[in-house]
Amino acid sequence: MFRNATFRQLAAFNAVARLGSVSRAASELNLTQPAVSIQLRLLEESAGAPLLEREGRGVKLSAAGEVMADYAARILDLWREAGDEMAAQRGVFSGTLRLGAVTTAEYLLPPLLVAFSKVQPSVKVQLKVGNRDEIVQMLAGQQVDLAVMGRPPAELKTIAAPFARHPMAFMAAPSHPLMKRRKAVTLEDLAEANLLVRERGSGTRSTLERLHKDAGLPLRIGSELSSNEAIKQMCAAGFGAAFLSLHTCGLELETGMLALLPMKDNPLERDWYVMHLASRRLPQVASAFKGFLAEEAQALILAQLRGPKVKPTRARRSA
Repeated sequence: MFRNATFRQLAAFNAVARLGSVSRAASELNLTQPAVSIQLRLLEESAGAPLLEREGRGVKLSAAGEVMADYAARILDLWREAGDEMAAQRGVFSGTLRLGAVTTAEYLLPPLLVAFSKVQPSVKVQLKVGNRDEIVQMLAGQQVDLAVMGRPPAELKTIAAPFARHPMAFMAAPSHPLMKRRKAVTLEDLAEANLLVRERGSGTRSTLERLHKDAGLPLRIGSELSSNEAIKQMCAAGFGAAFLSLHTCGLELETGMLALLPMKDNPLERDWYVMHLASRRLPQVASAFKGFLAEEAQALILAQLRGPKVKPTRARRSA
């Protein structure tokens, strides 16, 4: 079994699995549809089970295909990684940075990736964004080499390092009744303020839950939303108070659409972490970016917030 399977067959199947269509896969691979179909048939013969099922004008994965798709993607990624490592041995530094990040970090990472690309122009970036639970699953499934989030996952054995401070705050529209309080607003006061929160599985939600747990208070949710943008817009419209990363709402705070609630220790600071599986050896590209974050990220973030730009130094090639 699988003795006759080839990388060409795996590549064809991987493309069809991702794109849901033989014709689209053929276009991506610069092959004819019959050529792709032949590779799929040969792989199914090696697997001893059908991997695809017809669905309308496209195809979908069978139960066996779901299993094979996962392994095919990992095998191809490892083969590409081997090619990158061999190129590095010849002094050619290139490859693909496979990075996963929680949704809040998508406001943080673009300037850092731009700065990194200036010192490592041959590196390509593959960035996947999701809530905390989704990124943990991607890291566990080796769909990404590095993950950026606010707290290392307890359920995975990872090597994690903080690389920048993460300010988070309770805020509301300037016209919100809580802004007019003469005394400091408390967590208890937020119970009646229609608190806008992210969905379960998000890092911001987890932090909010821990704050209430540490204070011995129940978290009373006013409205649950699945994106930071939706929370910002509803909060600015006066629909309720919110707990957000300051990285997500710098413009709204600067223009006065939002304001920090008058609370003790508001904003509070946490850390951003970059991490990888302890059981995996990092590709050189990922090691270089991890080192870059450790050396440059905090200064670049502060420069972005305050105005003057900081010139990045050359990224290291080892973690």
